[in-house]
Amino acid sequence: MTSGKLNRRDLLTGAGTVAIALAAPALAEGAFGASLRFKSDPFTLGVASGEPASDGFVIWTRLAPEPFNGGGMPSKPINVHYEIATDAAFKIIVQSGDVVADHRAAHTVHVEVGGLGPSRDYHYRFIAGNARSPAGRARTLPAAGASAKQVRFGAVGCQRWEHGFFTAYRHLADEDFDFVFHSGDYIYEYGPMKKSTPKRPIVRTMPDGFKAARTLQDYRNRYALYKSDPDLQMAHASTAFIASFDDHEVANDWKGQFEEGKIEPSPSPAFLKRRSAALQAWYEHMPVRRTMRPRRSIIQSYRSFVIGRLMTLNILDTRQFRTGPACDGGWQACPDAANPKRSLLGAAQERWLYDQFANSTTRWNALAQQVLMMRLNRSKIADEIETHMDKWDGAVAGRDRLFRAALAARLPGLVTLTGDIHNNWAGDLKLDFADPASQTIGVEFVATSISAGGNGADTKKSFKRLQGLNPHIKFYNNQRGYVRHTVTPERWQADFRILETVSVRDAPIKTRISLVSNRKSPGIRKL
Repeated sequence: MTSGKLNRRDLLTGAGTVAIALAAPALAEGAFGASLRFKSDPFTLGVASGEPASDGFVIWTRLAPEPFNGGGMPSKPINVHYEIATDAAFKIIVQSGDVVADHRAAHTVHVEVGGLGPSRDYHYRFIAGNARSPAGRARTLPAAGASAKQVRFGAVGCQRWEHGFFTAYRHLADEDFDFVFHSGDYIYEYGPMKKSTPKRPIVRTMPDGFKAARTLQDYRNRYALYKSDPDLQMAHASTAFIASFDDHEVANDWKGQFEEGKIEPSPSPAFLKRRSAALQAWYEHMPVRRTMRPRRSIIQSYRSFVIGRLMTLNILDTRQFRTGPACDGGWQACPDAANPKRSLLGAAQERWLYDQFANSTTRWNALAQQVLMMRLNRSKIADEIETHMDKWDGAVAGRDRLFRAALAARLPGLVTLTGDIHNNWAGDLKLDFADPASQTIGVEFVATSISAGGNGADTKKSFKRLQGLNPHIKFYNNQRGYVRHTVTPERWQADFRILETVSVRDAPIKTRISLVSNRKSPGIRKL
């Protein structure tokens, strides 16, 4: 792919300033337009791009001069002008247009840009009244069927405000990635932390008045807080994000219509209202397409991205359609986890995924999703299996169906990309995890958190015992950061990028380990 790296100066051009608009957008009926004069910067939450395709992508922003106070905008639509250029100086503008930032959607903007060339860098920005946004960069994917020699992307997730600074994002912005996959837990819904400890210090506090998010306004304010972070803004401006969601965008360990610890058949009306508000706020603040707007409180979030003939990236949703928790959830030795009716994806999504398998023509096939797919047994009792019911271990039959569908389709290059558990992990996907000699059908790379969990440490004493119970697991690390993936036609390389601390700003980053798997002979090996 082409390179067109922006430096930090490019990304921050216009940030924090109110610049005179370069072009007057056409007015939508009843909306404020070019005559609007902001007294302070309305682009406090930066810009973002997402959903890359071979001919375009989505660009996003939100007008919010008072971001933690509902945005501080009038209850009217606002006209916003956008520009797409081939150069960072915006001397060659190839597309421009106007869109309305609707007050009913928190004055967010989602522009679906098309008609661009494949495998190219583009730059974008927004203008509202007399204010101009910072610039961002997005790269289009290779054309369908094109021969792509390499793709480089990041995998991130789990960023809790109070647990640490988002320093990893500042380093990610320098990687010149083709895109980033975000596995979820973009926000944490909890109320303010009450106690700071040496192991889990409160590194930064939430503003006064913030409480556990339950209403639409609560969730909007929480996204505004997180998106105010300059390192996160820099990462979004550097490349397109492919966004997913996990549990904390709504509530810890929620499943379908049920909150943590609740099982069918009686969903709480209060929780359904909370879930609806949470998913609406997620859609508003992510650079995603209109097809992902919530309908009847459901987001159609599973989808695929085809990168030439090199890779298919299937984005899975392991939250909205899963069956209720086996054995009431948590760590359990649970026979019901093997119930054939159990699924983390639901019947419709399973059918869609297996069709993807059957029709794939790419050399690699990745499942980008939320929770650990490998078995993780922690039992201290011989011949007992104790696993966590929130992961794929809680739907063993669903995992078996997925593996067998991949085998039936003779699917090449199966790789699972995961987040959720605030550690780095890597291991082999075994057809039968109870048998170490069983066929390895793919590999799994788990990205640690950006900040959730605090500083952490390189490893834990308990890992050797866990690895003895789970010989398919090849690597573990308990520090913060992200994973850099480099995919070529025959080899997948994962570089685990870690920080020594997230409680101090601007910590340096390093590669903890580089692991590889070959397409024709899958299995984790150290580079």
